[in-house]
Amino acid sequence: MTALERFLEGFIAEPGYLDYARIGPLSAGVVAETLGQTEVLSRARFGSLDHLQTQDERLRTAVAQATGFRADQIVAEPNTTTGIMQAMFGLTGAVLLSPGDFPTVPFAAVRAAEALRVVAPIWLETDHGRVTPGQIREQLTPATAAVAVCLVDSRTGHRVDLEGIRQVIGDRLLIVDAIQGFGAVDVPYEVADVVASGGQKWSRAGWGTGFLALSDRAVERLVPVFSGFAGTDVAEPWDEVLPPSRSANAFRVSNGDATAQARFAAALEEVAAVGIRAVEDAITVNVSLLIDLADEFAVPVVSSRDDRERAGILVLEPPANQLTLLSIALHNHGVTATPRNGTVRLSTHAALSPDTVDMLRGAFTSFATAVTY
Repeated sequence: MTALERFLEGFIAEPGYLDYARIGPLSAGVVAETLGQTEVLSRARFGSLDHLQTQDERLRTAVAQATGFRADQIVAEPNTTTGIMQAMFGLTGAVLLSPGDFPTVPFAAVRAAEALRVVAPIWLETDHGRVTPGQIREQLTPATAAVAVCLVDSRTGHRVDLEGIRQVIGDRLLIVDAIQGFGAVDVPYEVADVVASGGQKWSRAGWGTGFLALSDRAVERLVPVFSGFAGTDVAEPWDEVLPPSRSANAFRVSNGDATAQARFAAALEEVAAVGIRAVEDAITVNVSLLIDLADEFAVPVVSSRDDRERAGILVLEPPANQLTLLSIALHNHGVTATPRNGTVRLSTHAALSPDTVDMLRGAFTSFATAVTY
């Protein structure tokens, strides 16, 4: 059995699931990890709880391997939004970002501006929601201190060009909300200064999992506004309030959830065993298959057909008067997808069962029949 075959055996979701961009059903390995860690915590046998304290380092090591950052540049967070909030509240100066990005990014920028008045959002004009290096280059100003982007747009499925963006912004901070691509695509995270992601989507690690990775330059420039006792260089700083650490650790508020850290680490270790490139290649094949199926039934595809510009998301946009028919057809055939703002988003992972393809084909057949007659 190949490494990819072992990885694919870990997909245990029921047929018909095409909604990984919303939530990734837990992998078999993560389920086993959860049960094992829960058993340790529930029994609390003598000496067993020390094992839980090692999960933070395990997670940071796994994230380091996945991102190219050092383990000491990474801090565990409960989700993507917490990591992005840490970065935005710590920033001084203007930040260029798209108002159409997932709410995590614009909300963090605006809340930081309202509360501290040291960061100012500059709204990027995009090409129908697609953020490109050219657009960013044209809208940079001398006052721009940082650029914030979503690695993959959750509505269009468009994947940004991180290397191209880095080339045009110079030494400004590059902040990346990576949740819609992390665990699904092979990208150079190391060109960014801030990378935040959760593990509940493509990593299939469940809610409560996440990280914040900071370059040395980001640690120098960002102020750890929300830095709790766990953000110092002393394990238990009794009797005095110590200054924050001069490392990524400063951006911790409290000790993390060891079970969640173990889940996320297990998921990333599974990806590392097969290689992110192999995972992305499998996803690419599966998205192409779904595109071909949509084309067969003349269901309009509005997401990119270029492998370099997409991750695992396929966006369908039927005529407005046919959207309900498509949604009903998918529902009646047991296909889980996300209808949103006049579109239907399908998102597939490295595993795509024949049964799922047959269910989608049945839904498209019903849709085409209803539209025709």
